[in-house]
Amino acid sequence: MAAEKGERESRRQKRSESSVDNHIDYDDDEEPDFSDPEDYVDDISDEDLLGDLLKNKPKDTDSIDNVIIVDNIPVVGQERLPKLQNVIKKIYEKFGRIVNDFYPMGSDEKTKGYLFIEYSNPQSALDAVKSTNGYKLDKAHTFAVNLFSDYDKFEHVPDDWEPPQAKPYKDLGNLRYWLQDPDCFDHYSVIYEGGEKTAIFQNTVHLSSVREPTKVEERARWTETYVRWSPQGTYLATLHQKGIALWGGPKFDQIMRFSHPGVQLIDFSPCERFLITFSPVPVKSEEPQSIVIFDIRTGQRKRGFNCESHAQATWPIFKWSSDGKFFARLAPDTLSVYETNTFRLLDNKSLKIEGIRDFSWSPSDNYLAYWVPEQNNIPARVTIISMPARAEMCVRNLFNVADCRMHWQKNGDFLCVKVDRYSKARKAEDTGQWKYSGIYYNFELFRIREKQIPVDKVECKENVLAFAWEPTGNKFAFIHGENPRISVSFYIVRPQGKVDSLKTFERRTANHLFWSPTGQFIVLAGLRNMNGVLEFIDTADMTVMAQTEHFMATDVEWDPTGRYVITGVSWWGHKVDNGYWLWSFQGRLLQKQQLDRFCQLLWRPRPPTLLSVEEIKEIKKNLKKYSQRFEAQDRLRQSTVSTEILEKRRQLMLDYERYRQQMEDEFLSGKQRRIALRDGVDTDELDNLPDDEYDEEVVEFLLKVEEIILDEE
Repeated sequence: MAAEKGERESRRQKRSESSVDNHIDYDDDEEPDFSDPEDYVDDISDEDLLGDLLKNKPKDTDSIDNVIIVDNIPVVGQERLPKLQNVIKKIYEKFGRIVNDFYPMGSDEKTKGYLFIEYSNPQSALDAVKSTNGYKLDKAHTFAVNLFSDYDKFEHVPDDWEPPQAKPYKDLGNLRYWLQDPDCFDHYSVIYEGGEKTAIFQNTVHLSSVREPTKVEERARWTETYVRWSPQGTYLATLHQKGIALWGGPKFDQIMRFSHPGVQLIDFSPCERFLITFSPVPVKSEEPQSIVIFDIRTGQRKRGFNCESHAQATWPIFKWSSDGKFFARLAPDTLSVYETNTFRLLDNKSLKIEGIRDFSWSPSDNYLAYWVPEQNNIPARVTIISMPARAEMCVRNLFNVADCRMHWQKNGDFLCVKVDRYSKARKAEDTGQWKYSGIYYNFELFRIREKQIPVDKVECKENVLAFAWEPTGNKFAFIHGENPRISVSFYIVRPQGKVDSLKTFERRTANHLFWSPTGQFIVLAGLRNMNGVLEFIDTADMTVMAQTEHFMATDVEWDPTGRYVITGVSWWGHKVDNGYWLWSFQGRLLQKQQLDRFCQLLWRPRPPTLLSVEEIKEIKKNLKKYSQRFEAQDRLRQSTVSTEILEKRRQLMLDYERYRQQMEDEFLSGKQRRIALRDGVDTDELDNLPDDEYDEEVVEFLLKVEEIILDEE
């Protein structure tokens, strides 16, 4: 190819020189001759000379590739046609310039339920088809959109239908096999050696005679960054440069792969149907690639989104409803709610909420809470709406608000809005931002289950460091004050509109609160710069069960049953003393596990219980009866462990006796040689003679003569 181009350039140069020479030889009155020589052959194609122009060369299909057909539009008469045209135009003009549109009319002077739209270029028509096919105009009209050129393809569909090849069934095994363990042992994942190794352990510490967990699976370089369990523990997700892999089953086989180059962050829908991935790597594609939502079961890409700059710092960008039917994202003055049936905006429109700052879904119902700051002498407000009806359930006006944080109780019974209030506020001239002074705090407590959602208020004058609800109860705790005068207060939300203080623990070293998943028990932790101080508290009677520490601890994790707590020093946070410790819920240390460059530990979640509320109450009522059975099983396990120890000792004794017999036989086999070497004396028998065969002889020796002179009186 290079030689060919060189030859062409040489020919062009010769032609140019020839033309110049010809021009020099011509007289002023004679016109120059620009024709090629007789022996010249022009082998330069039109594509080489006019490539840019030929791209816009008209094609036979251009006239129909620009046209789309929109079916299932409303059937209206002439009097309502202009309004329908305006609605359709608003939907489709954002994809490109519309050259023409045509609404076929029937004999009754009404539209036939479809129209033709012509764009200025085929790409606009293609974008319109991709974005609006399946668009829900209202409850009775959902658009079916196709290119006009597709009808030629549909007209030539073969008469003989060939069924698609069925894919062979792949048995993935029981993806929830660990729930069938009769002893209810939980799993947890561990990343260590700086990420080089990832292992899955079974928590059998209290049963093993060596007090060690059981290793279920271990692999080298299983993930390139970190791992994450799905919300119900079915899948283990690993992150790689090219995308995500999901693992599960008894052998942790690969379930599915999802391609998303440069992926850094992931999230799951609560129902484990969808996987959300984020990658900052730019990819040339017609569809958005920053955020992608995949169907976990099929691996299908459901939809992609762009990541605006204002949302990059907060993950997850999308927040899900408890049933996984809706997900929402925040934009300036806009709250966009999508439905997973179509992955389009709910009712084809976003909620326009001027100044909206944050929102949060209820963990148990399709309720959505959001707050809006003060604007133009209009007070700030917290609003709770039900979805998909968008009906307001409660509105709470707030004054002198600097910031708000929303905290849902796990069962969705209560919502706490921590309100940062100010005494004075001024606007900075250089930055235009508001600066507040005299900050104090209020807890606005919404009783979601009660009629008209009454709201209680708890005030705190000190700085609030942390807040946490009891997951399955009606108590909450918060840390307040400044070091070294840090306190932890506990409150209870009682019926009939009462909120009572239970107790305040003063002068505590804590900056995090970790409730047991089953409630009642809580760990007060002073992590990172507080040297890993731990305090285990029983909130039933507000007693401190244990005060201890795990020096420089960075993480605290409860197991799903609320029986064990793990504290760890991650290599990602500190480079020394990496490892994790296992504690009982009472604060008793069960195990210390030091691991080289330990990075991450995550308990495997459990799905929600299948028992009803009444069945759970019945179990709690008869807990003593069940306790006797479990205590008997524990004693049996202990006896089993004792039997194992005795069996081990017996085997060691047998090995010792076998070795001793072997040595005695070897000793006896060399007896004759020893007698010969010792001049016929059997020294082996000297130590074995009975006492009556010995002659005793007493020999006396004079050792010393000593003379002592006594004084006479």
